[in-house]
Order: sequence, then C-alpha cells, then structure tokens
Amino acid sequence: MKIKAFDLLIIVLYLVTVMVIGIYLKRQAAKSKNDYLLGGKSMPFWMLGISNASGMFDLSGTTWMVAIMVVYGVKSIWLPWLWPVFNQIFMMVYLSMWLRRSNAATGAEWMLFRFGDRHGAGLSHKIIIVFALLSCLSFMGYGFIGLGKFIEIFIPWKIVSAFLPFDLPPAYTAHVYGVIFTVFTACYALLGGMKSIVWVDMLHYLIMVVVCISIAAMAYAALPGVASLSIPKGWTDLFFGKGLGLDWAAHLPAAARKLQNDGFAPFGYFFALMAAKGVLASLAGPAPNYDMQKILSTRSPREAALMSMIVNVVLLPTRYLFITGIAIFALLYFRQPGISAAIEIDFEQVLPVVLNTYIPSGLLGLVLIGLMGAFMGTFAGTFNAAQAYFVNDIYLRSVNPGAGNRQISRVSYISGIIIVCISILLGLLTKDVNSILQWIVSALYGGYIASNVLKWYWWRFNSAGFFWGMLAGIVCALVCPHVFAGTLPLYYFPLILGISVLGAIAGSLATKPTDMEVLKTFYRTVNPWGFWGPVREEVCKSDPSFSPNRDFSRDIFNVSAGIIAQTAITVIPVFGILKMSAETLAATAVLLITSVILWKTWYKNLPDR
Repeated sequence: MKIKAFDLLIIVLYLVTVMVIGIYLKRQAAKSKNDYLLGGKSMPFWMLGISNASGMFDLSGTTWMVAIMVVYGVKSIWLPWLWPVFNQIFMMVYLSMWLRRSNAATGAEWMLFRFGDRHGAGLSHKIIIVFALLSCLSFMGYGFIGLGKFIEIFIPWKIVSAFLPFDLPPAYTAHVYGVIFTVFTACYALLGGMKSIVWVDMLHYLIMVVVCISIAAMAYAALPGVASLSIPKGWTDLFFGKGLGLDWAAHLPAAARKLQNDGFAPFGYFFALMAAKGVLASLAGPAPNYDMQKILSTRSPREAALMSMIVNVVLLPTRYLFITGIAIFALLYFRQPGISAAIEIDFEQVLPVVLNTYIPSGLLGLVLIGLMGAFMGTFAGTFNAAQAYFVNDIYLRSVNPGAGNRQISRVSYISGIIIVCISILLGLLTKDVNSILQWIVSALYGGYIASNVLKWYWWRFNSAGFFWGMLAGIVCALVCPHVFAGTLPLYYFPLILGISVLGAIAGSLATKPTDMEVLKTFYRTVNPWGFWGPVREEVCKSDPSFSPNRDFSRDIFNVSAGIIAQTAITVIPVFGILKMSAETLAATAVLLITSVILWKTWYKNLPDR
C-alpha cells in the first residue's frame, strides 16, 4: 500500500470542506423550491459548465478510457462516441437553448409543456418520471460500487479491520467504502442543494486540473520519445480503415486478446454504426439527469448554450492529459510485476496500479480526492435530479400542490434520505460495475432515443406516441440481450430503434393529436425547426410578426464544425504528451480554424438573452 498518512489527511480535509460548503449554503437553498433544485437560476454559465464537466469526469469511465488508450492508442479517442461524447456539441449549437426556453424545472415538467395534460397527455409525464428515477437510481448504484472497488486497492480492508470490533466478508469491502462516501456526498447535496453541488464541483475541478497537469508533466519527462514505446505499428495513428491495423501479438499478447474479445471488428463498420447511433442519441437531447438539470438551472437560453460550450472546453483536454499520462506510464513499465499482473487480469486495473506504484505521496492524495470527487460530483448531481422529480413531479403535482417552502424543504430532505437508501441497497445487490452499466445502457437507454427525437421535430407526435415508443424500446432492449446472447448491444441497436419507432408512430397516429393551443404555445416559445408546418401556419395566422426558425442548415453546419473542433481539442494533449510535434501543430491549426468559423457562424448568432 503506497498511500501515506499525509494522503489520508488530504482526503479527510477535503471531506470536511465539502461538508462545510453544504452547511454554509443550507439557508440559501431553503428559500424556495427553485433555490434548492435549480440554484435559483442565478449561477453564471461558466460555473455550471465547469460543474457539469466535473460531474462527467467520472471514475468508472476514466478507468475504462485508460484501458482502451493503452490497447487502441490514439484511435481510442473515437470509442467514447459510444456514449456519445459529441452530444455536447448538439447541446451547444441549439438544443440547450430549446430546452431552456421551456422554463421547466425537470424533464417531466417539460413533457407537460410539450404535450399538455389533456386526452391522456399525462402518459408521457408518468413514463418519463419512471425512466428518470430508474436511471438516476441505477447510475447512483453504478457509481457506488465503482468507487468502492477503486478505494479498496489503496486502503485494503485488513488495515481498517484492525481497528474495528467486527469482521466483514471480503466480497463486501467495496460496498462498505461505497456506503461511507455515499453518506458524505448525500449530506452536502441534501443540505445545500444545487448551489452546494456546483461549488463542490468547482473545488473538485481545480484539484483535477492540478492532478492532470502534474501527471502529464511526469509522463512527458519520463518518455524519451514515442519510438521508445513497445507498441505496434499504427498505434499513434488517429485515422483507420476497415480494420484497426494493430498487431499486438509480438509486443503484448494480453492486448491482442483484449482486441479480439472486445468484438469491435471490423472497426470501420463498428464506427459507422456507433456514429449513426450517436447522432440519433444527440438529436434526442439530454436524458433526464444531472446534465438536463444544469441546463435548466442557467439564467437564459444564451447562457444554456454557452454552458454546454464550456463543458467541451474544460473537460476533454484536462481528462486526456490524465488518461494519456497514465497510459504512457503503463506502456513504459508494462514488464514490471505490478502492471504486468494487472494487465493479465484486467486492463481496467491499469489506472489504480499505476497510481499506487508511480505517483508520489501528496500528489497521490490529490489524485484520490480528484477521482473520488468525480464520483461525488456525479452522484450528487444525479441525486439532485432524482430529488427534483420526486418533489416537483410527484409531491407538488399529485400529493400537495399548495405546499409552502417549509413543507417542500421537509419533503426534499425526506425524499433525499429515501433515494440514498435505495441507491445504497442497489449498490449492495450489485455484483460488479459492468452488470449494472450494461443494464443502464442496453435496457434503459435503448428505448429512449426514438421518442425523444420525435418530440422535438414532428408536430403530430403526441403523448401516447411518446409512451408507446419508450415502452416498446425498453421492453425490446430487455429481451434482445437474451435473444442475441454474446452479441454487442450496438449490433442489435437498429432492431431496438426500429421497434421503438414503430411504437412511437403507431401510438401517435392511433390517438388524437396534441391540442393545437398547447402546440402553438410550445412552438412559439421554443421555435424549433423540423416538421411543424400546420402549427407554424396557425402561429403565423395569430401573430404575423412571428419569425419561424429557418436555421436548420446553419445549425447542422455548426454541429459538423463543432465535432471537428471537439476532436481536435481532444487529440492535442494526446499528441503533445507523446512528443509528436507535427501532429500537435496540425491539430492545433484545425482547432483554431474551426473556432474562428464557430465564432462567426454560431457565437455571433446567439440570442442576446
């Protein structure tokens, strides 16, 4: 165990600090529902953007990205398109503004704004509440077990158990650590609401900047040159053909086995399918979680767009400084016993083993704070989103619509305690990170895309269509893993999409359209482009001065330019740490050119408010 008393002191000071922030902001959070759930919509966009980026710097995702960087090399920057990472570009260009114009408090409240509450329109409201709570609780359980497994590597239970009067089965060590940090996180989020979450995320991000730059500098100093790495030809290439062109057999047989087991071949076909799924998921807008809540917390549609822009700028370069630095240490010393053993067992053990072996005391404490803070930020944001749905869309809508601030505060605390207890129970029942992550990605989000694309762009899509589209997709996504056992979920995604589209369209056409007055209010307020012809005509009849949105071509152009810029800003730190000067300069030139284009075609066309 490399961790020292000084590192533990740093961790304790951090935990005390976040609790103080929660206690200090408690009075402000108690002023009103909006102050607690949305920070009073008073925080500047750059703070919310840094907070959102901090929450996305999650521990489990970073562990996976280090593993794929070691094996796939520079090409690994494409694999996060599975999520997809470029959804923030769609948000930046137009979707954040559309969402913020609704002035809703949650995604479920947005459903009432889009579909109204007549002729069965409440179906969309109900199913999005169920979806949101399930996804929030699942992500909280996912983070719970991931953090616990990470911490037990640095603080083995045998060290802690010497001071305790009871024994614990080794299988539950990770769960105990998960409970401890979950309780700390829930306390500051419960006390201070959205503002405390944002301030703690700011602190966490500053720590991660120090950590990422330090590790990148250490890796840069340790690397004589990329030629000194024992890597296959093509490892440093950004682009690819039909296949990856990586032959690890002569260098690291374990990496060759991982390439085969991942099942991403032929990579060209896999990439095309991944990009298509990513575009559809991005067109659907944000899922009803902490990302959506941060957008709804901004002061105006303009600041919502700028917030999503900030996420790209502050998250990707920082994260890839860290990922590339750790990967270089792993490749430089992969023959050393610790890293060699980790690689043979699981490439996802590379991150903790490198940290435990090569990071000096003091900096290691900051690293652990940074990675634990990533869990705490993601957990706290998701926790706040779950509370918002419980208080705003269940209690205030169905139980006590006339509740005062004191009653709302009491229910917020009670619901928060219940949510934390359920997430801990899910974490205790979860065997590993992968099992719950696969359920979230394949079952929950498999049915999300079709309905949530159509809701923005097609006027005839109604609440019943939303309900049946999501239900058909979720059921199909639950069944497909059993029917197509051993197949990557991405390969049967077209089937899930097709069935959910059929459910959405059939459900819409078999029932009455949404009330025209509701559609007119939505269209006039949000002003989306898409298939809104009949509604546009009605709005223009009643308000001849109304100017419909004709920006489809410009928005798609800006999305394309934004994705190129995002790729460039991601790859610059990778090439830089690898000491590949020509590639670094080329990527920097691409970033500068696309930034100037976006400044002219996107930034200068943002609304004043």
